[in-house]
Amino acid sequence: MRTGRRARALRITGRTLAGLLLLGAGAAGWAYWQLEDNIRSVDIDGALGGDRPAGAVTAPSPNAAGTASPLPAGSLTILVLGSDSRSGEENRALGGGEDAGARSDTAMVVHLDAGRTGATVVSIPRDTLVDRPACPLPDGGSTQPVSGAMFNSAYEVGGPVCAVKTVESFTDVRMDHYIEIDFAGFARLVDALGGVTVTTDEDIDDDRSHLTLEAGTHHLDGTDALALARTRYGIGTGSDLDRIELQHRLVKALLEQIADRDLLTAPTGLYEVADAVTGSLTTDTGLDSLGELVSLGRSLKGLSSDGVTTLTMPVLPAPWDPDRVVADEPDAGELWASLR
Repeated sequence: MRTGRRARALRITGRTLAGLLLLGAGAAGWAYWQLEDNIRSVDIDGALGGDRPAGAVTAPSPNAAGTASPLPAGSLTILVLGSDSRSGEENRALGGGEDAGARSDTAMVVHLDAGRTGATVVSIPRDTLVDRPACPLPDGGSTQPVSGAMFNSAYEVGGPVCAVKTVESFTDVRMDHYIEIDFAGFARLVDALGGVTVTTDEDIDDDRSHLTLEAGTHHLDGTDALALARTRYGIGTGSDLDRIELQHRLVKALLEQIADRDLLTAPTGLYEVADAVTGSLTTDTGLDSLGELVSLGRSLKGLSSDGVTTLTMPVLPAPWDPDRVVADEPDAGELWASLR
């Protein structure tokens, strides 16, 4: 009698455990699908074709030889844009404005060295005047080439494809990948990381970014970190170059926060961060899956903030417009050549 009850109890326990495992697998599958479905992508390679600078050769990491999924190595260059998208109530509330459309509010060329233990981040001032090439449009037409156009107008008239083509045109550096995040996504990313600690050298009082900070070290939430990234008129001369300096400090601080969290060994934190990012992320089709993004992230595990060099493209005031800048040659050309 007892043996029969024990056998039935074991069968019930086994079925319960099996059910819980199935539920767990189903929840994990749903979570993966949700994150994967969040990512928007643009087929930049297909749109631009072969008339582009030569790309770097990516090889498997020698440290991963013999593993089932060797990590990528070799140099890699990524165009990272922060857009001031007006889509959605959250973006408008954070400063995206009421008008339709978006512009590239922040542009950084991120070059990962071979071995992925060093990186160079080069900011392109949005007020830079460039020769914007003709860019293909989804309807089969193209934008008109313009000489002396503001750099951030490329995204406005032709989206990610035109932003990439314009950067490649004046740098002669191939953008292997494209990543774009909007206001809301950046704020949620910082919150998911538990905030970010940044030190400022001077008081900030910017009524446009709605940020007021005394000089010193501050732990910022997502909304204030975004305001710091957008601050321009409350510091220095009020130029975009002063704003870029603050953005570089944020980049270093975020890298330190990611390293401190050790996300690759903390699944719950990783999911929270991934959910925050993917919901506001647009990539090229080479990075539009969780597997590809995770592979890229894992390949950067040896990269610390000390290994990241932050620079601004050398510029000088435009002779015909003191409110705009142009590339300072030959210094700008030499910088881009060093990344090829």
